[in-house]
Amino acid sequence: MRKENGFTLIELLVVIAIIALLLAILMPSLQRVKKQANSVACLSNIKQWSYCWHMYLDEYDGKFPTGAEASGDWPEMLRPYYHDRGALTLCPSAKKPYTDGGKVPFGAWRWRAGGGGWTDFEAKPGDDYGSYGMNEWLGDRDDERCWRHREQKKSGNIPLFLDCAVWDTWPSDTQGPPPYDGVVELPNEMHLICLNRHDGIVNTVFLDLNARKVDLKELWTFNWNRQFDIHGPWTKAGGAASEDWPEWMRNMRDY
Repeated sequence: MRKENGFTLIELLVVIAIIALLLAILMPSLQRVKKQANSVACLSNIKQWSYCWHMYLDEYDGKFPTGAEASGDWPEMLRPYYHDRGALTLCPSAKKPYTDGGKVPFGAWRWRAGGGGWTDFEAKPGDDYGSYGMNEWLGDRDDERCWRHREQKKSGNIPLFLDCAVWDTWPSDTQGPPPYDGVVELPNEMHLICLNRHDGIVNTVFLDLNARKVDLKELWTFNWNRQFDIHGPWTKAGGAASEDWPEWMRNMRDY
């Protein structure tokens, strides 16, 4: 009788074990590659938003809107300049809406035309959604801290648009970072932008319309408003040391 060739049970188990071992070795590398790809795609989105803002500000002579429309309504303001909101408004690392179980920093907000704010995240057809936000200090409001026009000295140090837990933020130099990764404790607006989506990086467009990566601790060195102290308590110039930061941020670069 001719002996049939084939794998024995032991041989199959060995092959399965080898495949499982290779997957265990490769998965962390694949995850890192995926995170890096999402970060690059996010920065590409941010650069496209710089073009949207350029067109908007050119049309309005460099002026930001007044009153309540100064920043909270940017999804409506910029609608003529973008169309594919399902792609452009979402960071690739933060696509799942909070209403569907998304969590900070990897969740996405929903915004209802006509208002609603933090308190209204109901998902309804036609609503905007996204994972980027605007610096709310950019607008013609009755507040001397606001930047009202695009033409400013050192505009490359004034954030305009960036990764954000909601659609806008009012950062203050005295507000500290989140105590834990992924925590948002309002009214601390710095928590909305100190997000660990991209391994310590926040993708940002500045008022000069330059787009680049920003380290999390670097957020405290920008002129968010006219009175923001860029040498405040959360900077090296203000006396902050590595051990003063929450544990999840201590190994990040100091500024």
